[in-house]
Amino acid sequence: MEECTPTLNTGLRGVTVASTKISDVKGAEGKLIYRGFLVKDLAENATYEEVAHLLLYEHLPGEDELTAFKAMLAEARAIPANVLQIMKNCPADSHPMDILQGVTSLLASYDPDLAERERGASLRKAIRLIAKFPTIMAAWDRIRNGREPVAPRTDISHAANFLYMLNGEPPDDELAHFFDVGLVLHAEHSFNASTFSARQVASTRAHIYSAVTAALGSLSGELHGGANVRVMEMLQQIGSVDKIEAYVQQELKAGRLIFGLGHAVYQTDDPRAHILAPMSKKMGERIGEPQWYEISRVLEKTGKAVFKEKKGIDIYVNVDFYSASLYYAMGIPIDLFTPLFALSRVAGWTAHVIEEQYADAAPKQALYRPASDYVGDYCGPDVCVFVPMDDR
Repeated sequence: MEECTPTLNTGLRGVTVASTKISDVKGAEGKLIYRGFLVKDLAENATYEEVAHLLLYEHLPGEDELTAFKAMLAEARAIPANVLQIMKNCPADSHPMDILQGVTSLLASYDPDLAERERGASLRKAIRLIAKFPTIMAAWDRIRNGREPVAPRTDISHAANFLYMLNGEPPDDELAHFFDVGLVLHAEHSFNASTFSARQVASTRAHIYSAVTAALGSLSGELHGGANVRVMEMLQQIGSVDKIEAYVQQELKAGRLIFGLGHAVYQTDDPRAHILAPMSKKMGERIGEPQWYEISRVLEKTGKAVFKEKKGIDIYVNVDFYSASLYYAMGIPIDLFTPLFALSRVAGWTAHVIEEQYADAAPKQALYRPASDYVGDYCGPDVCVFVPMDDR
């Protein structure tokens, strides 16, 4: 039997698959750009509604445009009663990401524009998805805990409304602002795994709900959206600052990851991490649990130093590193961290689906069909000889 040649497994690193006007990640410079704007500037000056409008409509809204856009989101927040009933019939231990993915598919049947392929119809479908994601996740958290879902409000912001539906009372301004900034920072990140999944499905001319459902499946993996969950679990495992050095040495010796350190694109610190860190610190102090931020801060410093000493490489902090402790300090259940990522990123996904299907205002024809390097199976690179059942 011949040995197979090594399998090509690049993860498409460095392979350009399409052009986009939506966002850019300048990894060497540590810059993330949404339609020409640095994410830092957007996080400091814009709301999530403004950013979602920017991603979908290709420009920041004026006052009247923003008012109209917020009204469309507010009007679309409710989910059908039949869908809520289906959710109530699901096992209480169902993972929130599985519920979100399943309900997203169901919602396609309730969309009056589902069969319409015109760009305006696609934008309306995108707005409905952005509006409904928070309602789905807040409703599920209450259902699984034996409580009735809280109906969405139409008079408060996107961020504040989610926290209201989750907890049953509106958040204060600081809490709503911190959550809104988190949504802005997670709204888009170029051709990451989930966005590529959405675009690949969209290239077949499947509808937007199918494309977003595929993105959700991709996001659920621990190496993508699930990494923020692993970060918080890691912080809880460490427990205190004095145990950090031993933990890092142990994980490095075992060849395991320090979740939240390292990124597929950035060759410097993720710019989003530096925006999230002070909010994590403030929230920890606010609830009387500063240790999670402090462990994160020292773990970042120690992890970078040990990797440099032992491996001779520089390693950098990514967005998950401080978003985990921030959301935890907000009182959000750990298994909702990845769905929170989705609540934000759905704006980017839908923008990419629309770009994929309607680049330059005309439906695209290209279907994603990458090549592969066939290295053979147990017969080697040659064609196998079929052996009848009696002779096997």
